[in-house]
Amino acid sequence: MQIHSLTLDDFSSSNYSLIGIHSTVEDYRLAYFLNLHLQLNLKRSKLDIDLKRKGIDAFFSLYEFTHNTTENSWYLISNYHKNKVVGNNLSLFSESQTVTYLLPERKKVDYFLKLEGDFNSVIINQTIEKINKISQVITSYSIDTNKLKSKESLIF
Repeated sequence: MQIHSLTLDDFSSSNYSLIGIHSTVEDYRLAYFLNLHLQLNLKRSKLDIDLKRKGIDAFFSLYEFTHNTTENSWYLISNYHKNKVVGNNLSLFSESQTVTYLLPERKKVDYFLKLEGDFNSVIINQTIEKINKISQVITSYSIDTNKLKSKESLIF
């Protein structure tokens, strides 16, 4: 007799917002600019997000900051991992790259800013406006987390 069953929704925090960021800068530079413009203190996490997809181990950089007074958490997450694949022959051109995405349905997004805590739509829109003013950012926008197919990748 089944007493209690758990689903993925039991472990996911529904109290978060997601902002997609398009930028060609490296993750550490984007974290610096976000810290500067949003008055954050994002720091590289000791552990990356690691996933295994299609037999490839992929690691996605993670920067985090928790505000002391509000207990709100900010996470900057890379959406892609480049993996070098070396061919069997010893040719100079036998090396290639494969790209693995954290959220494959959002392949064009370079980074995600995950906001956990009590963020209302006004604060999120103000944050997006500030991010869009960073010259190294192409664009940023809010992402509806209910429409994501692989949102389990955002549980960490």
